[in-house]
Amino acid sequence: MERAIIYQEGLALSEIAEIDIPESLRDNLALFLRLERKVLNEYDPQVCELFDKLLSHVVLANEGNPGADAALETIDAEGIPTGSGIGAEAFRDAVALIDTLDLDHAQMLVRAFTSFFHLANLAEENYRVAALRERESLVTLSDETEAGDAFVLPTQVDPANELTVAFKRLVDEVGQEEALRLLNQLEFHPVFTAHPTEARRKAVEGKIRRLAKLLEERPHVGGTDLLENERHMLQEIDALVRTSLIARKKPTPVEEASTILEIFDRTLFDTIPLVYRRFDNWLLGDKAGTVPPVCPAFFHPGSWIGTDRDGNPNVTAKVSREVARTYAEHILAKLEHKCRRVGRNLTLEVTYTNPSKELLDLWNHQVEMSEVITTRAAGISAHEMHRAVMLVMAERLSATIRRNADTMYKNAEEFLADLRVVQRSLAEAGAVRAAYGPVQTLIWQVETFGFHLVETEFRQHSVVHARALADIRAHGRNGEHGALDPMTREVLDAFRALGMIQRRYGIKAARRYIISFTKSAQDVADVYELAQLAFSHEADVPEIDAIPLFEQLEDLENCIDVLDGMLKVPAVQARLACTGRRMEIMLGYSDSSKDAGPTTATLALHTAEERIVAWAAQNDIQLVLMHGRGGAVGRGGGPANRAVLAQPKGSVNSCFKLTEQGEVIFARYGNQALAARHVESVAAATLLTSAPSVERINTEMTNKYASMAETLSKLSHQSFLELLHSEDFTPWFSTVTPLTEVGLLPIGSRPAKRGLGAKSLDDLRTIPWVFSWSQARINLAAWYGLGSACEQLGNLALLQQAYREWPLFSTFIDNIEMSIAKTDQRIAKMYLALGGREDLAVKVFHEMSLTRKWTLAIVGDEWPLEHRRVLGRAVRMRNPYVDALSLAQVRALREVRMRQEELSEEAKANYLSLILATVAGVSAGLQNTG
Repeated sequence: MERAIIYQEGLALSEIAEIDIPESLRDNLALFLRLERKVLNEYDPQVCELFDKLLSHVVLANEGNPGADAALETIDAEGIPTGSGIGAEAFRDAVALIDTLDLDHAQMLVRAFTSFFHLANLAEENYRVAALRERESLVTLSDETEAGDAFVLPTQVDPANELTVAFKRLVDEVGQEEALRLLNQLEFHPVFTAHPTEARRKAVEGKIRRLAKLLEERPHVGGTDLLENERHMLQEIDALVRTSLIARKKPTPVEEASTILEIFDRTLFDTIPLVYRRFDNWLLGDKAGTVPPVCPAFFHPGSWIGTDRDGNPNVTAKVSREVARTYAEHILAKLEHKCRRVGRNLTLEVTYTNPSKELLDLWNHQVEMSEVITTRAAGISAHEMHRAVMLVMAERLSATIRRNADTMYKNAEEFLADLRVVQRSLAEAGAVRAAYGPVQTLIWQVETFGFHLVETEFRQHSVVHARALADIRAHGRNGEHGALDPMTREVLDAFRALGMIQRRYGIKAARRYIISFTKSAQDVADVYELAQLAFSHEADVPEIDAIPLFEQLEDLENCIDVLDGMLKVPAVQARLACTGRRMEIMLGYSDSSKDAGPTTATLALHTAEERIVAWAAQNDIQLVLMHGRGGAVGRGGGPANRAVLAQPKGSVNSCFKLTEQGEVIFARYGNQALAARHVESVAAATLLTSAPSVERINTEMTNKYASMAETLSKLSHQSFLELLHSEDFTPWFSTVTPLTEVGLLPIGSRPAKRGLGAKSLDDLRTIPWVFSWSQARINLAAWYGLGSACEQLGNLALLQQAYREWPLFSTFIDNIEMSIAKTDQRIAKMYLALGGREDLAVKVFHEMSLTRKWTLAIVGDEWPLEHRRVLGRAVRMRNPYVDALSLAQVRALREVRMRQEELSEEAKANYLSLILATVAGVSAGLQNTG
């Protein structure tokens, strides 16, 4: 064991476990481990000693391949291995050490391990960014342009930009004209939600961001500056360890909206135009920034935060109005600042940059609007007309925030029209670099974010609508025949809030209304009827696109009948006439997976998409599919770009829309370089789905493996339902996982249950279902049923061939392997031992072993993620740390579960605090919650 405790020499865990990871990542992990130990030792040498001991035990316990070997180990009544091997002995030593800890020391160790996870995540992020920058430094862009040509397609792609690779391939397959047409149709719609899957506190997030900046600076400083850099790091790590892992209260929906504002300020506002510009730089060469751009503003963010009222009584009409106002004022302030800054830099004298007649007309219009503002602008820029006009435009944006009717812009389109006047005038005067440089960047930002920042989408359960209509029919719209239920009044007020947001901030700000659990066309008709009832005057009724959400297996199977019925609804017919027969349909990955199991849900969703595509073609519908995906594999998670490329032919149509939530938002959009990479990657995949080769592969392989898929779906579904329908499954699940405790986490404003009479697993939201299984190191929601299905199919060669040839299947299996990599049978046995149901535990572990065996055989790996050089090794590197927290959690759960009657209220509260802290820590370690 002595060789495991070498931290005093500054070696990282990756060296101890002999895991091969990149040197720079290993060095940063070693740095953080050294600093973490220094902070712990300063706080309490005993805590540092306990940290070292516990870590040495779990490191030794993870040597070899414990995940595979654990199935063969005998265990005692508490699920602890009784074998005599080094790994089993080390595991027991770790359990014994945790058993000796008092609650204070246990809390400090949990904080220590959780803090290191945050640092490890930061080191991995830093490595990814550095790797991207290194790749980009090796890229040389072509300057192949000719006078008079918009562009000549470069012969080489930018390997660091997947969007250029996709466009070049599209040109090769369909020609330049068709490729440009598809590019101009490109849309990427990430919809940010407030689903409670981010277990990290805002206070913790701030410290991590400051540490990220210090780590990025570190290679560029030396001497006393390097010492100061390390001192600041120690300061932040010390604060991190001493900060409570759990917030004191749940965030309000308005506070949740700050998530978007943080991401917007940190990355999106400045990064998205850079994504457009990077594509133009490749395509236009040295003409980029001097001619009209080619790349369209294809990024259109949406949001459910503050408007998703499905099961969340905290989201009210008042909240929706406040959140929309917050978004609008924030983007207007950013645009005002940017417009003013661009304007101040347009110090182009009229003698050398003659303003166009159109610009002079705009100036005269501004004078007529406000002599005060224009006099002030003219005083600053008497001979710089473009500058003067832009400064007045900035003042008008300020007036828009203040709602000054005399000078405010009515909408973003009006502001955009003024910007284009300035751009055309500059271009005509020969100042093309100003026209297509900073002014174009501002234009892109307005086209992307408008005056609304995000396109808010309202959502409510179909049952709520039906109840509200029944109440209105019984008592009158205004309660003429008896008092209306408060929920009915709130439903009507929600439509009024949508109308207000639309009138004030534009139709894009709010027009989508999603109907959860859509069972029939009547559910859609109800929404349009309620919208009419909410307003006294027809002119006040907002434009609404009612979007059916199909999420349970039965709903997916019946979706075409519902869609056929929708076409007969007059309000739907009217809306299609206005939108050019464009219709959005949403598919839910979460409930379908909990309802039918991950394998059946994946295949059922794919089949439903194919049927919807065929239906849309038959009815001349311009289809937009929205994918309600979570961060975890059990909720449709995984790499978004691969998910796009696995979609059926005709289901994307140059437009991809999905939900982004919780830890996924910060992982994908929290860093500028990584955000740009993610957006380019998804946009590239979205564009590439129109390539004939991609369409052909998806169609042919879906048909080729249809029989295999049907067999897997049927067999896995049987296995999944057999487990869920076991006697007393729900109370057993609640006992062997921290389900109850997860529901108490203050990580989101929405309750863990929908509030429509939740009494069973059916009413439980998928997030705590997935979250709880991941905490228990089982991840059952992501893989259960696949192993038995493969075993009964018994054709490894066929499965391996499908993995190589069928994008949907290969993506699914890779996601399963990712989930399996984060399981641990030895720790899982300790959790399941809490339930006292050996029959269910045996069933779960049998399926886990089968799934692991078949997944590895299909992929061709000896251990999970073996072929993923960095990711696989990073997961293995983290596992010992996660084990330490998992052991602390399961031991605390045992105390609470087994000694419920004996414990005092104070002791129960202390154990709950410890469990919640471990939940946050395990989430940070696994990088996966719900």
